Amino acid sequence: MANQAPRVGLAGAVVVTSIAEPNAALRALAQGCAEAGYGFYVIGDVPSPPDFRIDHCRFVPLAEQEQSGWKLAELLPKRHYARKNLGYLIAMAAASPVIVETDDDNLPKPAFWRQRRREARARVVESQGWVNVYALFSSAMIWPRGLPLDEIRKPQPEPGSLTEAGIRCPIQQGLVDGDPDVDAVYRLLFPLPGEFRAGFSVALKPGAWCPFNSQNTTWFPEAYPLMYLPSFCTFRMTDIWRSFVAQRIAWENGWPLLFHEADLFQERNVHNLMRDFQDEVPGYLNNRRICEELQRVSLRPGTDRLGENLLICYEALVRTGVIEKPELGLVQAWTEDVERAAASFPAAP
Repeated sequence: MANQAPRVGLAGAVVVTSIAEPNAALRALAQGCAEAGYGFYVIGDVPSPPDFRIDHCRFVPLAEQEQSGWKLAELLPKRHYARKNLGYLIAMAAASPVIVETDDDNLPKPAFWRQRRREARARVVESQGWVNVYALFSSAMIWPRGLPLDEIRKPQPEPGSLTEAGIRCPIQQGLVDGDPDVDAVYRLLFPLPGEFRAGFSVALKPGAWCPFNSQNTTWFPEAYPLMYLPSFCTFRMTDIWRSFVAQRIAWENGWPLLFHEADLFQERNVHNLMRDFQDEVPGYLNNRRICEELQRVSLRPGTDRLGENLLICYEALVRTGVIEKPELGLVQAWTEDVERAAASFPAAP
């Protein structure tokens, strides 16, 4: 059925925000979700087509978002990527045992539809400080969007030199082939590599920083409260700054951050690179400072403390001046909405 809510109790949910007409990537995601038992949620915004329809897709237009009853829906700005937060809440409330987020220009490879597990075998990075994970998956000069520019040339370990171990990761970042998520500086200066190395995963232990994005990220229920995307920052920084907050809180719970081989291929939507650069300037100037500030905050472990810790972290970012104070009202609304949706969360095994 077109545009109908997926059944409760599915294998998981895929969440996208889009203002595009139905395209090849969205249709491929919808078909794959139908075959693999995933719900598929597409969150619209002001420019979204009013007649958006794809089979096995729950399209949520702006008007429906505003009438949803979620406190966050009353506060989120329009024309902003952070409206994706409502997709997360809808998927949580549908008791999704795992939520996978991506974008409307990513085509799934067959491996994208594998059964997703918290447990993985990975090559473990024990070192502290910044890690350029892309350099572990490629011999090219490449770095992820959000890595401080003065960390780009820092030597990285050879993947074969890292110890492999079994780990448990409730937050997992997948790489993307074709047109991976790099910053505007990279795109203005270098050609894109076609593919990353396959056949292994990398886990960062607490204390190792690497930005992760919203292009291909898997979340398990114990980490759902950390999915929050901030609104009072640029589109190019919302998922990056989210990733720093999530990592800092994950450390408190002993959760490593997993990066795995590419299972999506991006055919990137048209971007104005100089506009992207302008939107990324706050990150170039502040990413390191943000993480230093987050390392100084006092947090408490426990999944029951995630909302409290989230607010503490955003209060720290407001104090530094990188995020505006009204963000705190949205964080509070998000936390209350997550608590409302939590009654549907499947228990962690």
